[in-house]
Amino acid sequence: MVRSDGPWREQVQERTGGGVDVVLDPVGGDRFTDSLRALREEGRLVVVGFTGGSIPEVKVNRLLLNNVDVVGAGWGAFVLSKPELSREIGAELDKMIAAGMVRPVVGARFPLDRAADAMRLIEERGALGKVVLEVG
Repeated sequence: MVRSDGPWREQVQERTGGGVDVVLDPVGGDRFTDSLRALREEGRLVVVGFTGGSIPEVKVNRLLLNNVDVVGAGWGAFVLSKPELSREIGAELDKMIAAGMVRPVVGARFPLDRAADAMRLIEERGALGKVVLEVG
């Protein structure tokens, strides 16, 4: 496992022999440049959010150095006006889950009255996989 709170870019490059084909980046901020640097030649960085708080800027010379792409994937805005598409995708995901093709990793479960503990686990970067709040 490679954790983002350490020298993750170096670890990724070491484990992959030079970089990865795709980085899915929900963080942005100061991690963005490392995400670009973690790509191998002709790699793609898919930006899905900015949980790091700041919106990074792309220095386009970085794109030219290894012929890499940066793509934005704003799912919420994309499907907002396409409710039928959301239903179709949901139905296909349900089939994949039932077939065992998609198995979300649930690292911890908390009853709703312990939501603060769940948030603390996430905030302290102790969560592995999904953290689930059980209602009812």
